[in-house]
Amino acid sequence: MAQFFTVHPDNPQKRLLREAVAILRRGGVIVYPTDSLYALGCHLGDKAAVERMRRIRNIDERHHLTLMCRDLGEVGSLAKVDNQNYRLVKSCTPGSYTFILQAHRVLPRRILHSNRKTIGVRIPSHPVALALLQELQEPLLSTSLLLPGEAEPLNDAAEIRRLLEHSVDLVIDAGSCGVAPSTVIDLTGAAPVVLRRGKGDVGALLE
Repeated sequence: MAQFFTVHPDNPQKRLLREAVAILRRGGVIVYPTDSLYALGCHLGDKAAVERMRRIRNIDERHHLTLMCRDLGEVGSLAKVDNQNYRLVKSCTPGSYTFILQAHRVLPRRILHSNRKTIGVRIPSHPVALALLQELQEPLLSTSLLLPGEAEPLNDAAEIRRLLEHSVDLVIDAGSCGVAPSTVIDLTGAAPVVLRRGKGDVGALLE
């Protein structure tokens, strides 16, 4: 049965974050809050955990997973960001934006888009997500918590635990974080392309 941690949304308890990281390092799959919605997360180097996360979402290797990162330096070590795209990413992070980028060879191929060899990257602004990343000291492989057959993502942590108590190892409850997904922007071409309009505003971003 999944563990359930209730954390303060602005000042999460370090003891609970350390326990969450220990679960990730043991191959666990967790549910945690972001600045757009709740997400699934696992260690990017754990093949079995990545497969579990895909099964929960019922997605295959053609669906982009996302690396939650602490800062731009971490993004640059994992994906290719030229000067123009660097300025764009810097202008709207941290925040509710996911950027599709060409991956560096340091990343396992199994976590990349099967055809394009690309990866999603994101720097969240939610205090709990950032504190978790800081405790982990490396990126967290993630995907939005939208279950098969559901029209909207789940937003109630207790309900998430009830539905996924035998599928995940931990649910981190920090209260409601909304149901609007991040805005997804593809930066692999000559010009940015908005693949999904979500919580992140693109009104002036791509003008």
